[in-house]
Amino acid sequence: MFYKSLIFLAFFSITCIASSDIRNLDSFKASFTQVITSSSKNVIEYKGEVFIKKSGKILWKYETPVVKNVYINNDFAIVDEPELEQAIFTQLDSEINIIKLLNSSKKSAENSYTTNIDDVDYSIKTSNDKIQEITYKDKLENSVDIKFSNVVQNSDISDEIFKFEVPDSYDIIKK
Repeated sequence: MFYKSLIFLAFFSITCIASSDIRNLDSFKASFTQVITSSSKNVIEYKGEVFIKKSGKILWKYETPVVKNVYINNDFAIVDEPELEQAIFTQLDSEINIIKLLNSSKKSAENSYTTNIDDVDYSIKTSNDKIQEITYKDKLENSVDIKFSNVVQNSDISDEIFKFEVPDSYDIIKK
């Protein structure tokens, strides 16, 4: 289930830069709160930071409830789990095509956009041409709501932040 969530995470990461008023984004970084509500009404809340570059590089840095870093580079992901001293290397099912995703969103109302990727409908809300929230229901019927704060768009993000160096003490898992 985590890997399906990882793929959805990748898709909505790219969707973060998918609205027509902000099509010219080269980068996006923000703090986030992600709330996932299961069909049985169980709720889990994650907090952290996200960094996205138009080149296909993404980093989700989870701070709570557990420390975890998810590095995505087009069709390859690394899940760094420091508390478990392990890194999971995963080839994604398909390459994330940012340009296609940028062009796929449609304005549905003032400051609201929608897109459908891999049979999942995403709703994107903006304020002052900055992404504020993404909501969707995943294929497992979980409701996902991601709210962004401290949004910075089109700033310089060093490629160094997207590089993961495996510590000697880590176990490596390849999937």
